[in-house]
Amino acid sequence: MKEIAIKVDNVSLIFSLSDSGPKQIFRTFFGPLGKKIFGNGRSFTALRDIDFELRKGEVLGLIGNNGSGKSTLLQCMAGIYRPNKGTVYSKEKPFLLAGVGMGYSSRLTGRENILLLGSILGIKKKEIAQKIPELVEFAELEEWIDEPLRTYSSGMNARLGMAGIAYFRPDVLLIDEVLGVGDPTFKEKSKEKIMEMVEEASTVVMASHSFNLLIDICDRIIFLEKGKIKAIGDPQDVVDVYYGRKESDEVAPLKRK
Repeated sequence: MKEIAIKVDNVSLIFSLSDSGPKQIFRTFFGPLGKKIFGNGRSFTALRDIDFELRKGEVLGLIGNNGSGKSTLLQCMAGIYRPNKGTVYSKEKPFLLAGVGMGYSSRLTGRENILLLGSILGIKKKEIAQKIPELVEFAELEEWIDEPLRTYSSGMNARLGMAGIAYFRPDVLLIDEVLGVGDPTFKEKSKEKIMEMVEEASTVVMASHSFNLLIDICDRIIFLEKGKIKAIGDPQDVVDVYYGRKESDEVAPLKRK
């Protein structure tokens, strides 16, 4: 059995919600006394008792309605949020590819952002430079690569981000809805690159509403509902639970490479 790449151990995450008006003023200015009188304020449990292991080289999908906790879970796994309860263990530093901005700087050009990404991932400058022509061709940004990202459309941003990851290939990649951006041809190219990464033992966690894509490339899928795991296991079975075609206790045993 392959070694554990990521272990999410009984993770819960609670966000505090600010109150307006006198209650919040008393809590702010009177500290413990204000909290004693008016309580600790409102809160929202974004993740509740999330528990699973991911093996090296495995591809895990995340599905669920908007607000179910998919993005929050990925951000916990990337170390952006610290859980209120439980722990996230990862032998390698996960790289989060999320949203259309991809964490790049809007002031830098596409080429400069690629150089920055490669350096963050520990790749030598010479090697980055060698990869740039092929990367730019893959992203279909030949005419835009030396323009600042603030001039890019959301789709162009997504293509640049996906291309950078596809060619630099971090050991643990977390993808948040990125593969849903772009035309069908680019989506197919992205899918092929993800499969190449998997074959080279990269570990991938992917949140997406493209269920057919997840069924094709994932070993397992997690269905999140209101911050809790509703089902985890065989991709088709878990998608069937999402659509109400199966109950969660009918999901097949978990698959691990």
